[in-house]
Amino acid sequence: MKQPILLLLLRCIPKNILSFLVGQLTKIQLPKPLGPWSVRWFAKRYKINLLEAALPIDQYHTINALFTRQLKPGVRPIEGPLVHPADSELTVSGLINNGLMIQAKEKLYQASDFLARPALPQEFEAGSYFTYYLCPTDYHRVHAPVSGRIVGVDYVPGQLWPVNGYSVKRVSDLFARNERVVIWIEGSLGRVAVVMVGATNVGQITVAFDPEIRTNTSHFRKPMSKTYGEDGMPVNAGDELGVFNMGSTVIVMYPKGAVDLAQVKLGPVKMGQRLILAN
Repeated sequence: MKQPILLLLLRCIPKNILSFLVGQLTKIQLPKPLGPWSVRWFAKRYKINLLEAALPIDQYHTINALFTRQLKPGVRPIEGPLVHPADSELTVSGLINNGLMIQAKEKLYQASDFLARPALPQEFEAGSYFTYYLCPTDYHRVHAPVSGRIVGVDYVPGQLWPVNGYSVKRVSDLFARNERVVIWIEGSLGRVAVVMVGATNVGQITVAFDPEIRTNTSHFRKPMSKTYGEDGMPVNAGDELGVFNMGSTVIVMYPKGAVDLAQVKLGPVKMGQRLILAN
């Protein structure tokens, strides 16, 4: 009985407004001693590795500043031309089959709906995809998995359902429902889609290379697509693409034949760790 009631509550909660308010609250600099105490409490509660943080903890004046922290140079070496984009849990990997991707056991969703396209771009049929879940403990900046050119960005407005295990197993088409940003990179592998998916209490997704792309700033945002000229913007594997202002999900889609899935293991990964190219 508890599960249907919880889902009903989640449907009724104004998730976008709640998430916006939570995001604003985490950016408030509280007076001493409450401010420093709250930041230290957050770090301890979520077991954040402060040894990797670019700044000492007393220089993070809000919870959001700590949450969106940068890392010290060199703590995430880029191990190859194809890498994991974020510190996270790799929860799903597979091949796109007849336009479908796996959300969870016995739950599938349409890749074209997820990309907000009328049809799936042909190069992604039988291509590979990877679903990464970022928890509050993780470093929350998302990086390019490959080198190439950023040729476009799509902002897709939507809901902000939680993306934890409970919701992923029970809410149909979850990733295609939620607000998201699709970053298109073209390079030696072909076209790659890096999709940052919003979630409940993700106050905002920001994009490192374009300040115009900023999610959940208004309840009435419209879809937006941008391109960056014929040459696009150069990007190297490991370059920062964007930031989650709380935990969420990244899904990366590769064209057919790009990644050797036999070498992929689910579980914890770090940004910059190598993925194996297909022969």
